[in-house]
Amino acid sequence: MNEGSTRSAVLVNCTVVDGRVVDGVAPLGDAAVWVRGERIVAVGPAADVITAAQADGDAEQIDLGGAYLTPGLVNMHTHLSLSLPGQGGAEVKGMSPHELALYMADGARRTLLSGVTTVRCVAEKDHADFALRRAIQAGRVPGPRIFTAGRALVCTGGHGHDSGDTLECDGADGFRRGVRSQIKAGADLIKVMISGGIAGEHEAIHTPQLFADEMAAVIETAHAWGRRVTAHAGPAPVIAEAVRLGLDCVEHGYQLTAEVAAEMAARGTALVPTLLVTRCKEFFDELGVPEWMQCRSLGAGPRHLESYAMAVAAGVEVLLGSDMPPFWTFEGTSASVRELEYMSEGGIGPAQALYAGTLGPARWLRAEADLGTVEPGRYADLIAMDADPTLATSAFREVRWIMKGGRVVRDDRAGWSAW
Repeated sequence: MNEGSTRSAVLVNCTVVDGRVVDGVAPLGDAAVWVRGERIVAVGPAADVITAAQADGDAEQIDLGGAYLTPGLVNMHTHLSLSLPGQGGAEVKGMSPHELALYMADGARRTLLSGVTTVRCVAEKDHADFALRRAIQAGRVPGPRIFTAGRALVCTGGHGHDSGDTLECDGADGFRRGVRSQIKAGADLIKVMISGGIAGEHEAIHTPQLFADEMAAVIETAHAWGRRVTAHAGPAPVIAEAVRLGLDCVEHGYQLTAEVAAEMAARGTALVPTLLVTRCKEFFDELGVPEWMQCRSLGAGPRHLESYAMAVAAGVEVLLGSDMPPFWTFEGTSASVRELEYMSEGGIGPAQALYAGTLGPARWLRAEADLGTVEPGRYADLIAMDADPTLATSAFREVRWIMKGGRVVRDDRAGWSAW
């Protein structure tokens, strides 16, 4: 199924494995996957699937050369318009609307070609993400499937207030309006900044930034509209209060305690730990990030890992999210894969990491009927690699073939990508 093709195809000579392995669904060797249009029609032993496809009509066979075939990765903490303090961020902030749209479109293309077929954007500038999502859906721009929060909600002067990717609100009524404004624009979820972080010069990670009534207003309003809420949050006391109010997901969680982690697990609050952001000096240097931010970020690294370990030990659902652009080359691979490796090494292991990068995010997004597994009815968003990702998460470093919506977009053995 070459570039531009939407015909029926059977993927053969592969082992199919997905996040259901944590539920006891074993990898399927000598398998075939029948794809018609955008979706998977059948998965099973090669002989059976090939026979069924041939009976239905002509189907191109694509030999994957013994690869392990998994769903494409889902990156749950993405900023395609990221602008950290420093020279690199200033250049992005200085872009015109047209330049920004093209910059984000290029990032979307590179994200897809890195093996990330779905992203959750958690603060993008000036609602350009909605235009980008429409362009991708229409086939005018290559990129991953986009679930987005639009602009993140923040108190006046709060974390990230100085950029077009946030909306300043104050008081319960102000935050209710903020939620509704993002839903009006088309947001799939709501993102709110409830504490300081590593990128705000005049705050600390542990600085509380919303009152309880403001957090409650965000969560109650979003839930009334059927949207989940995720929160940028670092300190345990702030997280604990938001979790009790019904928060659905925590971003970062730099300073968790065992007690708060246990509360998150009991209430089903997920964690996107973004471990990269406190151990990425090379990335900061590349963007010219100032010394004060580098010190705060890298200095938070050991405690960040401890928090993550507490969450894992408590049974908190942990999900892949890089914060860095998903495609960014970092420590010999992409940011998405390196984050997943850190998560695996930090306590969950390779099989659970596969789940955390595919089926877990799909379930949080309430999209598991379409994404996250290699099953009939799901979108044919698939990646292939030569090593078994249930034995070593580093297998994702060797992704060599990518399909999105039934269209092959990258094939390293043939020496081409669609864009």
